[in-house]
Amino acid sequence: MKYENFLVVGGSGFVGRHLVAALAARGARVTVPTRRRERAKHLILLPTVDVIEADVRDSRALAGLAAGRDAVVNLVGILHSRRARPGEEGPNHYGPQFAQAHVELAQSVVAACREAGVSRLLHMSALGAGARAPSEYLRSKGIGEQLVLAADDLAATVFRPSVIFGPEDRFLNLFAQLAALLPVLALGSPGARFQPVYVGDVVRACIAALESREAAGKRYDLCGPREYTLRELLDYVCRITGRRRLIVGLPDSLSYLQAWMMEFLPVALLTRDNYASMQVPSVCDCAFPFGIQPVALEAAAPAWLAPAGPRERYPQLRWRARR
Repeated sequence: MKYENFLVVGGSGFVGRHLVAALAARGARVTVPTRRRERAKHLILLPTVDVIEADVRDSRALAGLAAGRDAVVNLVGILHSRRARPGEEGPNHYGPQFAQAHVELAQSVVAACREAGVSRLLHMSALGAGARAPSEYLRSKGIGEQLVLAADDLAATVFRPSVIFGPEDRFLNLFAQLAALLPVLALGSPGARFQPVYVGDVVRACIAALESREAAGKRYDLCGPREYTLRELLDYVCRITGRRRLIVGLPDSLSYLQAWMMEFLPVALLTRDNYASMQVPSVCDCAFPFGIQPVALEAAAPAWLAPAGPRERYPQLRWRARR
């Protein structure tokens, strides 16, 4: 079956904007629900994309949006939530925002597909997700992907990426912003391991899955070609942006304390739950699916991280010369 009409839940986010643009470039009709249309203005100009103000937490509204679609894609994911209440029992407890975004929405998407007669579903999870994972984020993601794959009447495919990088990411770009502001960088969990995957490769995997009958009912880990520690990634960003910074790796006790203290910032950059997530290596030893050759971080990231003009490149040249 050729899929030409999509509902992309979470389509206004980082991965979503790239997937929606790729689908539109292929001539597909794409509907993107969002609570605030202004947040998706980058998609409004795409000729085959409809941005609709809607609350996907409303199961009835979601079922209505799914009606008439060939396939549904769920990309919704959040990194922070109010913590689960102290004293809750069992391995599956997680904060209310995680429950809403990763578990309840997954249930609603499955129900909407069934009600609307949509048989194809792509769902974005996370590498390391599981019901007994050490963080609320990974536990809720794990339960969500289990719910999706348990829907035997749907042709569902789950993707489990490592950290995703790209021009608008909040990972490498956050490091670049911090390096621009701070002469000394105190880095929690410096030995945490990642295998960053390029957003363009994630999009290519999604589209390939739609074209593959064998992808139904399966889940795929998505990793780039090389593994890094968190410290190596921060050092790379400093080097490519030409900013020499002292990086102080914190031991576990201070890493946890740093995460706890940063929870009180107006905008949470790091939480204790993030710290717990980083205790699980976000790496994989499997080949990238569908025969795709993943792009190396060093081949892509300089396009948006490296200074553009001669004046802007001067600090980078000084870095390389160690001056």
